[in-house]
Amino acid sequence: MKKRLLSVVLSIAMLSTLFAGCSSKTATEASSQAASTGTASTVSTGSKSADPADYKVVMIVKQSDSWFDDMATGIEQLKKDTGLNVSVQVPEVGDAASQISIMEDLIAQNVDAICVVPNDPAALVPTIEKARKAGIVVVTHEAPGTADNVDLDVEAFANEAFGELFAKNLAKAMGGKGKYAGFVGGLTMETHMAWYKAAVNYIKKNYPDMQNVADEPYEDGNSVEGAHDKALEVLKAYPDIAGFFDCSAQGGGICEALQENGKAKTVKVVSLALPSMSSTYLKNGSMSHGLCWRPADAGYAACYAAYLIASGQGVANGTDLKATGYDNIELKGHIGYGNAPLEFTASNINDYNF
Repeated sequence: MKKRLLSVVLSIAMLSTLFAGCSSKTATEASSQAASTGTASTVSTGSKSADPADYKVVMIVKQSDSWFDDMATGIEQLKKDTGLNVSVQVPEVGDAASQISIMEDLIAQNVDAICVVPNDPAALVPTIEKARKAGIVVVTHEAPGTADNVDLDVEAFANEAFGELFAKNLAKAMGGKGKYAGFVGGLTMETHMAWYKAAVNYIKKNYPDMQNVADEPYEDGNSVEGAHDKALEVLKAYPDIAGFFDCSAQGGGICEALQENGKAKTVKVVSLALPSMSSTYLKNGSMSHGLCWRPADAGYAACYAAYLIASGQGVANGTDLKATGYDNIELKGHIGYGNAPLEFTASNINDYNF
């Protein structure tokens, strides 16, 4: 009798394991199907609740600087607001290899979601796919080209429209004529290149008296020193240049180079920048216009989206990601667009405190 009872118990245990395995497989298949159909929602993994405290979400930023310090501020606020177990990882070196190394560690830890602002989106794709195969939600920012490989890419705006803002403001500052140069952090940085191309195309179409001095953008390496040194090279090669635009947040380096050459009042600069990074240059006239979106809000929105997807609640057209400019997401495939561009000049720079 005892043997028969033991046999029945073992049979029930085996059936339970079998059904659990089938349930897990179904969840994985549903997640894959969601990716192939272009929806941003995923099924809930296992039997987890919707309690944010039950989920571990990690944001990997590009590098250590003021921009990503502000992003970390927003992510810390998300943790306070919701109780989500969310944190930030900063690579020792601002490159894809360092970000991949961090991702590998997080995959081994089996976190619930990884958010990342890629230095080189294409280089991260194999590791992103590895994470998703392990059942980890992946959300990117500044990387719309990864949309087919991630659960969601969160963007502050449509890149073409933002790129055209560089062009419009530079053309206005230059009076619609003269030579100009464009900078990016690196040629592999997807959003920087998208803004650069949109700006150049807009100028070519609308301002025939403006001439780009190079066939491709100059790289400043995402550093003030890099922007400064590259600007000195451009000034030496083109002493009659009339304007610069920088798609990385390092236009202050260009302003410093212009000040050293006595051209800060005559050569115009439009740059991506935090208000705190550009205030001095805007007020002394060496920078004409600053553009950005709030890194804190972008980090908040991306990590909150990761939690929604990991918990099975999902992200859909019109979802509120609880951050300014991301309260009514426009979903196109696996890209969620906010409406969060910011523009500032000497006249309104004191209105910003970040």
